[in-house]
Amino acid sequence: MNSDKIKNIYLAAICGTGMASLAGLLKKAGYNVSGSDSNIYPPMSVLLEKEGIIVKPGYKKENITKDIDLAVIGNAISKDNEEARAIIEMGIEYISFPQALARFFLEGRKPLVVTGTHGKTTTASLLSWMFHSAGKKPGFMIGGWLKEFDSNYLYPQGEHFIVEGDEYDTAFFDKGPKFLHYRPYAAILTGIEFDHADIFRDLEHIKSAFGDFLDCLGPQGFLLAEHSDKNVKDILHRANCEVETYGFSPDADWSAQSYRREGGYGRFTLKHGDSLVGDFRVAMIGKHNALNAVAVTAMGLKCGLTAQEAAVGLETFPGVKRRQEWLGEKNGVAVIDDFAHHPTAIQLTIEAVREAYPKGKVWAVFEPRSATARRKVFQETLGKCFSEADKVIIAGLFAPDKIKPEERLDPESLVREMRRLGKDARFIPDTDAIVATIARESQPGDVALIMSSGGFDGIHQKLLNRL
Repeated sequence: MNSDKIKNIYLAAICGTGMASLAGLLKKAGYNVSGSDSNIYPPMSVLLEKEGIIVKPGYKKENITKDIDLAVIGNAISKDNEEARAIIEMGIEYISFPQALARFFLEGRKPLVVTGTHGKTTTASLLSWMFHSAGKKPGFMIGGWLKEFDSNYLYPQGEHFIVEGDEYDTAFFDKGPKFLHYRPYAAILTGIEFDHADIFRDLEHIKSAFGDFLDCLGPQGFLLAEHSDKNVKDILHRANCEVETYGFSPDADWSAQSYRREGGYGRFTLKHGDSLVGDFRVAMIGKHNALNAVAVTAMGLKCGLTAQEAAVGLETFPGVKRRQEWLGEKNGVAVIDDFAHHPTAIQLTIEAVREAYPKGKVWAVFEPRSATARRKVFQETLGKCFSEADKVIIAGLFAPDKIKPEERLDPESLVREMRRLGKDARFIPDTDAIVATIARESQPGDVALIMSSGGFDGIHQKLLNRL
């Protein structure tokens, strides 16, 4: 159906992070939006309620009515779902979430896509804030929750739309990565490592997917690629546009030099080739976030922002929930929440917290929760990423029954190996026991870094209450 004739849009699995954001965007665009989900809970249920969008609990064929002009089917829906079957049987046009985003919000704009195995949520959020603070009125859709907007999306009024480019699969009728639909004008590629072991066979498989994404960049656009990443370099020949690198090496096209932490900011001097761009301060902890800031600054300058506008964006960035988020401090012990679930992200996060809290002990608490973290693919490497922590607690696997026994991570073996290497590590499967341990043994000045890709049984508030 021609988009101009569409009035009623139905989203199956509407409470997913991306789907709820899409629903909000469509509502602001003037469409009648409704949907259904089997898991209706905050923050997405609150977002939908605030927008006046009706959400029907459960998936029922009766929900699919003849007045639906277009259905958007989320990747949580299987082909055997009764709503999906009803949509197909009734001949209603249906598309995936990324197809809908491209069709209604990316067409006719300049999509800026941030992708890579690590850092894309923070980088895309920082980029969105920089363009917003510079008065460019961008649209954005991101996997994280931006504090300043109390949302993960913004309806576009300017020419740019910033998207977090997810390499995960699209829908039951399209097993390709979501980011292949995003029509990038320009992109940031933060790095490539093996992840998503539930859908990718190996590193070469995931590199191939990112290569397919580079094919989507047109000759009028450009790519900013992390300089030191070998896997990135292996696929750069796939890009048919201008390619520039960024990093801490003087050989990078955009080179950050003299990184240090002073006065609560990460500071660096940025050069573009032989030209000095300026000195910048970023309001996030960790050298890896300074690297993200370099990419964002380069993107901003190449899209017409001034160095001063970029500097203001970096300094005033209010942050993203669940990305090194300071939740509180009780009796001198700080509690920080982070989404880290891949060995590299865990290591970088611990290093960042160590940099910000150099005097106290760092308690690193990790819940193996993601599809990859629960598998044994990182059994041999996971323990090494906790080297900068003083105390390590590994929680029990989330929903272990969903992973075949022979494929599961063995947390007890992981802890034994860390102990063999001299690390104070423990396996504590019970959340309340973890809270009790930290409350009993921590000292003023310590920091509890909680890392999980999910809610972790409410451990954060439990710990603050207990402390």
